[in-house]
Amino acid sequence: MSITDIIKPSKQKTATKFIFVSGGVLSGLGKGITTASLGVLLKNQGYQVNIVKCENYLNLDSGNINPIEHGDVFLCEDGLEADLDLGSYERFLAQEVGHENFMTLGQIYLSVIEKTRDLYFNGVTVDALPYVPEEVIGRLKKVGRGYDFVLVELGGTAGEYQNVIYYETYRIMKLKQPKNVAHVHVTYFPAPAHINELKSKPTQLSVKTLNSMGIQPDFIVGRARYPIDDKRKEKVAYYCNLATDHVISNPDTDTIYRIPLIFQEQAFAKKVLQLLELPYHKKSLKSWQKLVKQITSKKKQTVKIAIIAKYIATGDYELKDSYTSLIEALNHAAWHHRFNLALEFINAEELEKKSATALKTLKKAQGIIVPIGWGERGVEGKIKAINYARKNQVPYLGLCYGMQLAAIEFARNVAGLKQAHTTEVKPQTKQPIIHEIPFEEKYQRIKGEGASMRLGAYDCVLKPNTLAHQIYQKHQAFKDPRQHLISERHRHRYEFNNDYRQQLTQEGLIISGTSPDNFFVEMIELDQKKHPFFLATQAHPEYKSRPLAPHPIFVEYLAAAKKAK
Repeated sequence: MSITDIIKPSKQKTATKFIFVSGGVLSGLGKGITTASLGVLLKNQGYQVNIVKCENYLNLDSGNINPIEHGDVFLCEDGLEADLDLGSYERFLAQEVGHENFMTLGQIYLSVIEKTRDLYFNGVTVDALPYVPEEVIGRLKKVGRGYDFVLVELGGTAGEYQNVIYYETYRIMKLKQPKNVAHVHVTYFPAPAHINELKSKPTQLSVKTLNSMGIQPDFIVGRARYPIDDKRKEKVAYYCNLATDHVISNPDTDTIYRIPLIFQEQAFAKKVLQLLELPYHKKSLKSWQKLVKQITSKKKQTVKIAIIAKYIATGDYELKDSYTSLIEALNHAAWHHRFNLALEFINAEELEKKSATALKTLKKAQGIIVPIGWGERGVEGKIKAINYARKNQVPYLGLCYGMQLAAIEFARNVAGLKQAHTTEVKPQTKQPIIHEIPFEEKYQRIKGEGASMRLGAYDCVLKPNTLAHQIYQKHQAFKDPRQHLISERHRHRYEFNNDYRQQLTQEGLIISGTSPDNFFVEMIELDQKKHPFFLATQAHPEYKSRPLAPHPIFVEYLAAAKKAK
């Protein structure tokens, strides 16, 4: 393969249209929500839509990145640990994403290097340009098979050294197929308090950066505190060389799920389709209108939930992005019930220190959740919270680590196994309730040297007449009701130790869910006669919840919390 093979126009005709979405001025603008919202509008038109996120880092996935630094790792059905934007894609478009929808520069460079070793390029000098962008193009075309649109979200901000490869990808694709490729640039319009008007200069400079790379955006989506007025639109259009009605306003709003409606009011999808020479049909967004009305309507009751967290502190600030999927799942369920949700994040380490403030907050909660976590920090604080929930009849939901620690708390304080622990925290514990199992290919995937994990969707058989079984039966959420079979996503390394099954169940622990071969303990709970709602799962149901289809576990958990005093 030579450079001329790469840059010459393609003879193959394809109906797939590619829309690149880049960001300017600053990070965290909401490119993911913008991309997903445009996807909603195009899908509502009857088009088949797929989405890809292009990340700048050299990590092969998001699994080993500190969640405080990069936010919630979104777990996909196929086991991919990805950027939290893929969660937005699933929730907005109501379709699963996975490995093909996510790429990092680490993946791209590794693939190109391996191809050079395998003589794929027939001995030519393989420079970063154009061979690395061509690798990206190949992946995007693969994603586009069978779809009318592929929305390509570029990570980072225009002008960064790391993401030049992705902008070159766009430039080459635009050169080869000008009628099938478009560019949307999301920028920021600040409103300094001492001026009290939106300023367009940062957007102009960001577009200038794009122009210096040989790229002219087709649309500018302006993120701002307020709607962008006509004067600002005209100014940006003049200086950035595009039509005034191609400047789309994306203001702060009461819920991100209103963004598709805001874009619909500005005929964003219609303009995109006109640009790409595709038909537009006037259609309503009734389901989204109903959802937004449900979200924003006044509620008479508020339910207080305490989340025992450890990934929230960053310098002098507290961030909750580490738990985005959990927060979204709880919101979906609260909207379903039509009541307000008050989430209190309690630092697990503060509970360990017996902080009066943390304990006071815990005691006011109508429900307690211990979510995903790794390592020793904050473990004893989480166990204290579980103990409080169990002894005081507070509805409890344990997710992943929250199940493992619930088993440990029960072993210590009910079964009398005072040294009960997990080998993740205390490798030499004499009572390893949670331990690491030898690698078995049918169960686990190798993440790195000496590190195996269960990743992705796994089946689980529920025990009849248990709380877990009642929940899935009520919501008709079984994968196979005849076999009491469900499927949920997993992301963990350590497992319940089967050596302690009999002892703990004799003391009253109910194992309500196991793997089909009965090897893994997947769900545990307490007798409903003794506790109104105490359920913990090794899985992550939060990753499968969607605004128009809240997950049954969260729906029933909040229903129980609503009744709690």
